[in-house]
Amino acid sequence: MAQIPAGRLATYGQIAELIGAFGCARQVGWALRRLPLPSAVPWHRVVNAQGRISMSPGREGSDWMQIALLRAEGIPVDAAGRLPLRRYLWNPALPSVDASGDPG
Repeated sequence: MAQIPAGRLATYGQIAELIGAFGCARQVGWALRRLPLPSAVPWHRVVNAQGRISMSPGREGSDWMQIALLRAEGIPVDAAGRLPLRRYLWNPALPSVDASGDPG
């Protein structure tokens, strides 16, 4: 997650895939929720696949913190936690793979 540049977003599922845990988006969210705040990890740049921040009383205010941090990076977020995911989605350079399936 440290590679996600300021002003860009990733999804929980995208992070799960990048770490080799396909289908484990929920676990990525749980792990991020357990980070002590403030954190050097840019957790605020990770949102759900619908382009929304998960607003919940159980987040103990971290949802509002996430909105403020994203807005400070120039990403618009409405009052319901919706944001333009496609416009700001991070597209990391993936390693190339040759026809045999070996990294090249």
